[in-house]
Amino acid sequence: MSEAAPVSSEAADAHRTADGRFRNPWLSGRPRRFGGFLRWALLERPFQRLPSDPDPSVFPLAEPNVSYPRATRGELSVTWVGHSTTLLQLGQWNILTDPIWSERASPVAFAGPRRWVAPGLSFDDLPDIDVVLVSHNHYDHLDDRTVRDLAERSPEAAWCLPLGLEEFVRQRGVRRIHQLDWWDEVQLDGLRVACAAAQHFSGRSLRDRNATLWCGWVLSDGKYSVYYAGDTGYHPEFGRIGEAFGPFDIAILPVGAYQPQWFMSPAHLNPEEAVQAFGKVSANGRRGKCVMVPVHFGTFKLSDEPMDEPPRRTREAWLRAGLPLENLWLLAHGETRRL
Repeated sequence: MSEAAPVSSEAADAHRTADGRFRNPWLSGRPRRFGGFLRWALLERPFQRLPSDPDPSVFPLAEPNVSYPRATRGELSVTWVGHSTTLLQLGQWNILTDPIWSERASPVAFAGPRRWVAPGLSFDDLPDIDVVLVSHNHYDHLDDRTVRDLAERSPEAAWCLPLGLEEFVRQRGVRRIHQLDWWDEVQLDGLRVACAAAQHFSGRSLRDRNATLWCGWVLSDGKYSVYYAGDTGYHPEFGRIGEAFGPFDIAILPVGAYQPQWFMSPAHLNPEEAVQAFGKVSANGRRGKCVMVPVHFGTFKLSDEPMDEPPRRTREAWLRAGLPLENLWLLAHGETRRL
């Protein structure tokens, strides 16, 4: 991972508002307000004939191939648990991205988006976790029950969070916390963790919209580097992320929850945009070697596209871009792949 370029004070403050909240500093990235959600949910969806979803069996579970208690030095693997939750085994490090093992992505247990597919790796089968990366505070990325369970199971794990989330995880038992702003970095005994810009929004209620930051993450152990984009729309900083923190060996990018486009595009990549973003972040140094791992699909029904459409469109966009198919890791739930 190359040295990050310095950020001017003006640029550093571009994603902050005068009242202490956060924003996307690009006009195209301003998310729709609550009125847009009401238009979609009450005025459009009830009167549209949406494409049918397939049977959940289209997403078969694979048998994980996790290394216990850790991978060997010089090894990198990724196991897709589901949605945006992955287990990365980077040398001696066991790392989770946006962990959620609950049945629903919701503030309540009786309503809200329910899992289509069981977690590809059961919580009890996790190795001891060293690092947890959280991209933002939406319910499908920051899960109350999972935070509590991980804090009890792996009490020494370091949690890397965007600004504003320390109190939430501390109240649920987390002890080791690193709260970062965009372009900040922290060293964890040889593991370099950097906070990358993303285009999204935050909030767990109507009152706390954008009170906390959102981000992506970069990891490097000196041999391998991984980029996890978090939850994001298409923004102009993908190239800079590649220049500042690349070259990458694995880029984990979201490809689902994009329809209707007029409402979802400020906050979520569609498959074609994800492939374009991959081209930007992977352009620095290892073109042809970096692999893309699509996530944020096939687990929770969050938008209008059929559940099986994101992986199909991602593969089609990848081939149209002339990229080698072996560098697209469309994982099954539970599948492990190694470099």
